Amino acid sequence: MNNRFRLTLGLFLFGACAFAQNGRTIQVDVTYTGSGTVDVNHKIYVALWDSAQMSSGPPVAIKSLESKKGTVTFTDVQKAPAYVTTAYDPTGRWDAQSPPPSGSSLGIYTVKPPAPEPVDVGPGKTAKIKLTFDDTNKAP
Repeated sequence: MNNRFRLTLGLFLFGACAFAQNGRTIQVDVTYTGSGTVDVNHKIYVALWDSAQMSSGPPVAIKSLESKKGTVTFTDVQKAPAYVTTAYDPTGRWDAQSPPPSGSSLGIYTVKPPAPEPVDVGPGKTAKIKLTFDDTNKAP
C-alpha cells in the first residue's frame, strides 16, 4: 500500500508540474515618453486582451505601473495570440475598471500602426515585447 501511495503521489506531482509548464507568459517592457507625471496616483495601466476586437468586452487582465518606464508580466495566459494596450491616467482617480477617462494617453503594441500586433506565445513559453507610447493618441 505504501508503494502504491508513493507512485500515485509521484504521478500527481508529475502531472501538476507538466500542467504548470503549459502556462504562457507575456512580459511587457513599457516606456511612456509623454509629458504626464507617473506616480502612485497617476498610473499607467497595461491591459491584456484575447482578441484584436478590444471593444467587445473587458480585458483578460490588467497590471499597473507607477513609473514612466517599467515591466509587467502576465502569467498563465490562457489564449494566444494576445494583444496589449496601455493607458495613462492623468486624473489620478481612474481604477481601470471602466474605459479610460477623456484625455488619457493611449498606447498599443503594434508593428504596423494602427493595427494591433498579435503576441503569439506557445505553452510553457515566455514572449517579451516592448511598448513605447506618448501623448499622441488620447481617449476621447
